[in-house]
Amino acid sequence: MTGKVRIISGNWRGRKLDVHEVPGLRPSGDRVRETLFNWLQGRIAGRRCLDLFAGTGALGLEAASRGAQSVTLVETHPKLCLALEHIGQQWLEGDRLHVVNQDAVQFLCEPPAEQGLGPFDCIFLDPPFDAGLHEPCLRLLRENGWLGEQSVIYVESAVGDEFSIEGWEIQRDKRIGEVRMRLLEFSPN
Repeated sequence: MTGKVRIISGNWRGRKLDVHEVPGLRPSGDRVRETLFNWLQGRIAGRRCLDLFAGTGALGLEAASRGAQSVTLVETHPKLCLALEHIGQQWLEGDRLHVVNQDAVQFLCEPPAEQGLGPFDCIFLDPPFDAGLHEPCLRLLRENGWLGEQSVIYVESAVGDEFSIEGWEIQRDKRIGEVRMRLLEFSPN
């Protein structure tokens, strides 16, 4: 383990998540998460959330702590999935968590109805920086029925990462250090 990340607010406020030593693991920092969830006020409680590239689960668990109806956490690394499953079993109301041990792009290739899932209201897209996964994930989310009528997608990337967000309307855009944060909504025009 290389450290801990804490849940900022909600029912699980102050709980700590282990940051395991896994290549490419980079949990969203406190300041980034605090800004994001200020943006999402009123859009989390009672909603269905999807945390792609979940890692420590910091984004999805923060959403669950703040009253999300359900949170699906998709993570490819087995050690991280076990840690997330343990949280789901041990924490009060952890049954709202659904952990999927699968590559996020492969997960998005299969439409949600075929997986027994419905569209999601809030999606967290925070793949490893410089991996080139933002654009394919945004395309699959749009094309395969993952979005509800008023879904929002949080996209976290390195400041210098370039990828197309054509078809998406930027609701919020901010830089904190080397991180670029964007909140997007699907724009059918």
